[in-house]
Amino acid sequence: MQLETWAAPPGEVIPNHPRFEVLLYRGVDVRDAQGLLAAHGWGGSWVDGVFDFHHFHSTSHEVLAVIAGAAEIELGGPQGQTFAVSAGDVIVLPAGTGHRRASASADFRVVGAYPAGQEDYDLLREADEAARARIDALAPPPQDPVGGGGVARWRAG
Repeated sequence: MQLETWAAPPGEVIPNHPRFEVLLYRGVDVRDAQGLLAAHGWGGSWVDGVFDFHHFHSTSHEVLAVIAGAAEIELGGPQGQTFAVSAGDVIVLPAGTGHRRASASADFRVVGAYPAGQEDYDLLREADEAARARIDALAPPPQDPVGGGGVARWRAG
């Protein structure tokens, strides 16, 4: 398993997180992705694709575990960067981080989940001051969703 990080640039419409980096794990065993995430305190899971429009969450962090297929996922909004992902890749998105599917194979599927207590998330396409304040105030999750320790970087941030 390999960890990559990326700091999403601040934006006017898509705010991104002011301190926390995106974590991208490569080579994760995702045969039981929902079980893996639940074992580390991430719940409210679902299985589907990723929306094709820029959006973010101000009330929760989010993890997207790619369980099938491949895609180009644009992170950080229009000012962001596109990442190629495939089965076994896990993206940990700090609250406020824009994301959308730019393209995908027909079989592309992810498991999405949220830290305990953040399962009732919002879905926003544009930030206002209240959303920015919620993002800034949201604490790091107690546990890394894949057990790799990446969110320890968020606590130090």
